[in-house]
Formats: sequence, structure tokens, C-alpha cells
Amino acid sequence: MSMKASDYVIITAPPLCAGYLMVSMEPLPPVVMGDTVTLKCNFRTDGELREIAWFQVDEGGNTKQKIFTYDAAFNSSHAHREDTPEQLVYHSTVRLPEVQMEDNGLYECHVSVYDGGSPDLLLLGSDSTALTIIVPPRSISVEAANSPAPFSRYEAQNFTLVCMVSGAKPAPVVYFKRDGELIDVLPTVQSSSKTSVASSSEQKWAPNQTEQWSLRVHTKWDLDDTKLQRSQSLLDQEGKLAGQDSPELTEEEETDSEPEPTTEVIPETVVSREFPRWVQSTDPLYYFQHWQQATGDGTTDVKAMLTWSLNPQLDNEALFSCEVKHPALSMPMQAEVTLTAPRGPKLTVTPTEAKVGDTVRIAVRGFQLGPSATEVFPEPMFTWTRVGGLLLDGREKHEGRELVLERVPAELNGSMFRCTAQNPLGSTDTHTRLIVFENPKLKKGKENFIGGSLANVDFSFH
Repeated sequence: MSMKASDYVIITAPPLCAGYLMVSMEPLPPVVMGDTVTLKCNFRTDGELREIAWFQVDEGGNTKQKIFTYDAAFNSSHAHREDTPEQLVYHSTVRLPEVQMEDNGLYECHVSVYDGGSPDLLLLGSDSTALTIIVPPRSISVEAANSPAPFSRYEAQNFTLVCMVSGAKPAPVVYFKRDGELIDVLPTVQSSSKTSVASSSEQKWAPNQTEQWSLRVHTKWDLDDTKLQRSQSLLDQEGKLAGQDSPELTEEEETDSEPEPTTEVIPETVVSREFPRWVQSTDPLYYFQHWQQATGDGTTDVKAMLTWSLNPQLDNEALFSCEVKHPALSMPMQAEVTLTAPRGPKLTVTPTEAKVGDTVRIAVRGFQLGPSATEVFPEPMFTWTRVGGLLLDGREKHEGRELVLERVPAELNGSMFRCTAQNPLGSTDTHTRLIVFENPKLKKGKENFIGGSLANVDFSFH
């Protein structure tokens, strides 16, 4: 750490009482890592300056590291004082260029002067100030939890966006927007691994999490009586449908049967009681979870999750963004994704003219995208099948972006292959027909003379 001490500026002041020393340091605002900081120490005295020493105090306060010393006995700058005034104000500065995390902490300025009345006595004084280093987030990303995942035509699905922010100090404020509008969320607490939005990656965070919000936020949904009545009416209707073939239960029987979910018939379109299908209206409920995890370099990683009941019709091509506010940023940092259903997969076949015995690769190279999307999100899952038969290796289907057919036989000529691409927002199929040409290097039969007789050799491929 390099420092530079400026020259002392001497300011005259009216005489005060003899034999005194007053030391003060100017407070510092939070400083962004990489900036240059100037520490200032001011002191007033009627005596003659002896020494100024600067120290950096460790986090525990047990040890101090001297970073700069000014000894008046070996420096003539104190001779700038005029003979007339008896009271002097000194300014001592230390410059810290391009501060890093290790520069964070307490700094002390110690001053010693000779007593004006008794030159053999020293007056000692000191003051301190805290230097707080703040670090902007290093990266931000948004991904879909449990991806890739299939499309469901008959059941509502919970969908979760995960926002990861790393390398910030202090921890940033994270929030989500949809189509540029701030999302009204309900904070939740993950009490166990059975929480509906839990995943294997979240369980790694749970033991080390330092903070969670469990406050109840009252949203427009909570205060809307019409929606509450609608939800209640749908519950009543489904209850009647479920109990048409069974006699009416008394209140006592209903109370006793509530703790046993196996005794209740639930329509197949309802996935869970926490996210019932009628929430899938134009105003869904969004649930928010938030974790913080300290890292070894003094910064904090933040993980935020937004969960709601997905409506493929309304959510397709919706723009979601995760934004971060931090004192080291002049404007919010953000990462955004556009929810997009796969549409029109573009298939490529290599080689373009496959011959018997070649290895053929059929792969998905892209999709037809709308004007607001740059890629299909979440990442789709791909399933390959052969129309009217099994794949070359005997399997019914193959998972992956690419289908590899090794040493294709002539029997595959004209075969139709189907690629199904799907994500939670939709599913699409596309087909390609494989044309296999004869390989001139491999003849169906050839004549050989063995011991003067003609032998016919027939080659067949399976």
C-alpha cells in the first residue's frame, strides 16, 4: 500500500490557553474499491510539533500497523510557522491509491507536541476514522429452476426463476420486474426440504444462509374481495363435484377428515393447494425467497427466487428481469430473460448425402423466434423418435439436442424421424426424412475365383 503525505498547511488562529493539543479526523463516506482515498488529520496546539504517526488497526483492534510517520526533528516543514502567532492549526493527509478490501478498517492519527510552557514535556493526542470499502456486484444471472422440464397440457405447473448475484459488499437489494413493471411479491420462508420450490441447489445454500425475510406483504390480491369470492366459489363447486357420489358429511366428520389428504378427491387439473389453478388468471400470486451467503473475500453472494403458477398463454414472450440496487452502482444492474415456447426447430443432417455405412448426425441448430426473443427460454428438452419403428440401437426414444446414427444400413432409407422440443411454455414437433444412398465402396456382391470355381459372396447390413 503506497501513501503520500502532503505538506503541512499552517493556519494562524487567535491565541488560546497555553499547553493544549486538539486532534480530530474527518469522517469518510463509503468508498468504492479501486478508488483513491485521502485521510485527513487536523490538530490545533500552542506547542511545537514533535511527531505525527498514522496507524491501520486490524479488525479485532488488537494490533496496529504503522503506515506513515512524520518526525519534525528530521523535517524542516514545520519551520513555516510564523513567529508572531502562538496558536497553530496543522493538517496532515495520507493518500491511499486504488484501495482494496484489505484496506477496509479503522485508521488512527497520533500527534505529539512539546508543551509550550514546559519544553521538556510532551502532549499526546489521537483520533480515528473508519474506512468502509464497498464492492459492486461482480456478476448477475437469471436461470430457470429444474430446467429442462417438459410441457404439461393438463396440469398447472409451478415455475421458478432463480437470480444469482455474486461478489457484492454490502449485500445488494434484489427485486424482479415483469415487462418493466415491479412485481408485487409475497415473501416466503423455506422451512424444510419439502417446500414446493426447493431444489438440490437450494439445499446447498440452506445451511449457510445468513438471512431470510418472513414478513407478510399484503398485495392487491389480498385486498380484492371479488377474487377472494371467486376462489371460494370454485372451491365450493369442486367440492360438490367431488362429493356427488358420496353422502353429505357432517361438520364433525369434515373436521376429522381434513388432516387426511388421501380421503379427499382432487381434480387432476389442480396440482397443489398452494398454487391452485384459479390463481392462473391475469393477476397471479408471485412468491419470493431470498438467501445471503458470505464468501471468503469479504463479499456476499445473493440468491433470489420468484415462483408462480405458470400460464403458458399469458406468460409466453413475457419479459422478466432481475435487478440489483447497490450503493456502489450509479444505476441498477440487471439481467433479463424472455419466456419463450419452442417453435419451428431447424434441423441439420450431416453428411448432407448419407451413404450406407456412414455415421449420420441429426441436430437442432435453432428455432423460429418472435420479435422480442433472442433465444428459447427456458432451455427446451429434446426427444427423438422414429416414426413407425425403433431407433437404430433398438431404443424407442433418445434424449438430447443431437441424434447420432452410426453406420446406417440401407434399410433406414426413407425413414422418418421426429424431434419433439418442449419446455414448460409449449411443445412442438418437427420431422425429417433420411435418404441413404448406395456406397460405391461397398458392393452388394462380387465374384471371386477360389480353386478355379466361382463363388458368390453376398453382403447385407442390419
